[in-house]
Amino acid sequence: MKPVVSALNAWSCVIISVFAIVILSVLGSLYSSNNHAYTGSRDEPEDGPAVAASIYTAVIVYAGFFVFCGFQAYLHLRDSRGGAISLH
Repeated sequence: MKPVVSALNAWSCVIISVFAIVILSVLGSLYSSNNHAYTGSRDEPEDGPAVAASIYTAVIVYAGFFVFCGFQAYLHLRDSRGGAISLH
């Protein structure tokens, strides 16, 4: 298979996806535990688990990006080594 995106875009997407998964997972866990710093005050959401569910949906989307972009980066690495079958 040939890569669809460039190597720079693939690796950038992998790095951004990893950071997004980590940060959003932490935020989701804080909202799901009804942490007083994130829920309950006047301008904060009152239903922490509902907010956590939408954040976890974003984590799943970023996990999909991570898998797709990681596969694209793998294809670039394989292509730079001479293809799927190397006769060295």
